[in-house]
Amino acid sequence: MEKKIKESVGTLLAHIIKIDKRDLEKEAPLFCDIMGQNFDCNPEEAKTFLHDIMEKDYDLDKHVEIINQALADDKLSKYHLLEQLNHIIYSDKISEEDYRIFENIKERLFPS
Repeated sequence: MEKKIKESVGTLLAHIIKIDKRDLEKEAPLFCDIMGQNFDCNPEEAKTFLHDIMEKDYDLDKHVEIINQALADDKLSKYHLLEQLNHIIYSDKISEEDYRIFENIKERLFPS
């Protein structure tokens, strides 16, 4: 289960980088830092993981659901994840699409 959560969190964070067509080399250190904090992965592993995510197709909704199930009632971890996603968004150009995605994820993690 830990591997699935790691993949889902990585995909969620990498999605912003991918949709904005950001420079991977510029974004990799922040991605690596966040993944290292959450999953004790080293910078090389995180960078490889980021490049792998960028190359494949994925279902973002599926990954959000995996995270939601894994964190269940752990609101603090969900808030922390949103904070990290926000940090990725603010690391470079910000688009309306970024915040549409952020709001969608927030609603899925914290349904009204």
